[in-house]
Amino acid sequence: MSVRSIRPARPEIATVAKALPAVAADSTQASARARSIRRRRLNVYALRVLVAVVWIGSWELLTRFKVVDPFFFGQPSGILQKLQTWTTEGTALGPLWEQVAVTMEETVIGFVVGAVLGVAVGVLLGRNRLLAEVFSPYIKAANSIPRVVLGALFAISLGLDLKSKVATAAILVFFVVFFNAFQGVREVDRNLIANARILGADNRRLTTEIIIPSALTWIIASLHISFGLALVGAVVGELFGATAGVGELIYSAEHNFDANGVFAGMLLLAAMALIAEALITALENRLIIWRPNPVGTDIKV
Repeated sequence: MSVRSIRPARPEIATVAKALPAVAADSTQASARARSIRRRRLNVYALRVLVAVVWIGSWELLTRFKVVDPFFFGQPSGILQKLQTWTTEGTALGPLWEQVAVTMEETVIGFVVGAVLGVAVGVLLGRNRLLAEVFSPYIKAANSIPRVVLGALFAISLGLDLKSKVATAAILVFFVVFFNAFQGVREVDRNLIANARILGADNRRLTTEIIIPSALTWIIASLHISFGLALVGAVVGELFGATAGVGELIYSAEHNFDANGVFAGMLLLAAMALIAEALITALENRLIIWRPNPVGTDIKV
């Protein structure tokens, strides 16, 4: 046996050798956690599908056996048949895609207008205490008005074209975004603002680089709710008077006692809302990439 063979190992090699089991254990735990997350996600998706199957299947069976009258409550197979007819043969108002496009245009424009105004006014009043105190009673009074009823006023004053639907959608979006933006600005860390001022930030940079990014979580959270409200506003505007749109389809079906047509229109609106929700979620993940994942949010609602 040589002297080299009995020489003790170098300290750094010994340290690495001791660390290897810990690294392997961490890797095993990470793999197990990833498998657990995937398994839980699959379980949740499977349960969602199961709920849909039980719900729709029960509805279909109850209506087929006349336990529930399909004339008043529709029937899943009839709803699918109505959607197929609208898709292949068109609706009484024209091609289905045109009705969806009309409602989506009204919704998106109203959503953008309401969101921009809500963020601008919320940040302005959140930054200026005097303006907030002056306008507070007026904003609270306006918020107490049933805003859906304003659709009738907009139909009278703006006509039955795009403007009245956009106004109805925008007014529904405005207050939700405003209150979230206002509260988000008020919740910004005052120490962060003070440090920025010490470093020489003026009001403009303070607002654009500190306050708005800090309030972005509040603002984005309001957008998830607001698009659905914009869709409601557009449909309500169409119910007060329109020549095209999904709301007008629902209105026509309701006047013809066509429950399947009403549910088919509602299904179209739900699909539009889900697509918009996915886009807003993607925007949220893009803009707030720095935000840590909350505990227990492996599955998104």
